[in-house]
Amino acid sequence: MARRRKGRAINGILLVDKHQGESSNAIVQQIKRLYGAAKAGHTGALDPLATGMLPVCLGEATKFSQFLLDADKTYEVEAQLGVRTNTSDADGEVVSTALVDVSLEQLENALQQFRGKIHQVPSMFSALKHNGQPLYYYARQGIDIPRDAREIDVFSNRLLSFKGDSVRLRIHCSKGTYIRTIVDDLGQLLGCGAHVRELRRITVADFPEKMEPVSYFKNLVADLEDQGQGHQTLDALLLPMDTPVLKLPSMMLNQADTGRFQHGQNLQIKENQTPAFKVGTYIRVYGPDDLFLGMANVDDNETLQPKRLVVYPALDNSQQV
Repeated sequence: MARRRKGRAINGILLVDKHQGESSNAIVQQIKRLYGAAKAGHTGALDPLATGMLPVCLGEATKFSQFLLDADKTYEVEAQLGVRTNTSDADGEVVSTALVDVSLEQLENALQQFRGKIHQVPSMFSALKHNGQPLYYYARQGIDIPRDAREIDVFSNRLLSFKGDSVRLRIHCSKGTYIRTIVDDLGQLLGCGAHVRELRRITVADFPEKMEPVSYFKNLVADLEDQGQGHQTLDALLLPMDTPVLKLPSMMLNQADTGRFQHGQNLQIKENQTPAFKVGTYIRVYGPDDLFLGMANVDDNETLQPKRLVVYPALDNSQQV
């Protein structure tokens, strides 16, 4: 018999505004307790220095967090010129200083080098893994691990302000982009060094920019005596599970195929059922009444292969609370 998970089987995504100094994991645990949820997770941690959007996935929505990890993101960053640190941000140790003698024209010309498809060497203070350990684990021991440059895409890199040694940018970029590295490389190109003073994540994927801190959600239910009513208030704030994948193609299944799909069975795509899909394409799959069933891949035999399945309580007694 499957082990019963403690907590409510509540599914959805909450957009939390992370404050500076807060731990991403600590935020997830607070939201999990607040909702009384059986399962919760985030979609890529923000550094303690960083603020802004942290999508928290509850329940079955955690199965689709990878799509948010792979999504485009937008940041606003304040860089301080003239000071370089070992972590490329304000939490690190100063490794060099220099006089700032940079004109607006020089800055604009330098920023051109950080737009479009570029190659970036990840920082030693990143969470990328080497032999099972994050790079920052080695960096804190003074060990430098060789890293290959990776291609990233900076869709836009807009100068918001430039005054004295302070530069503010709004950067829309692909997954795997390290804003700290862009700032450090920019400082090197300008010949004076630079580091991140403030960093805020504005958007993730196509989520709305509306987000609230943990305290906001706590205050919503603080005065409610009925815990059930408190949960109803919070539940209404959740985004649907399929929100991270709405840009991907979709298909609808009839009642019979819905049952087969929910049991993990491959399905042959009928000629008149959907438009043609490319092999390897991820598909959003829905059943009757627009019930989101999960994600599937299309193979070269035009077969739908279930990959991420949503388990609903009525279908699996082990999920009931």
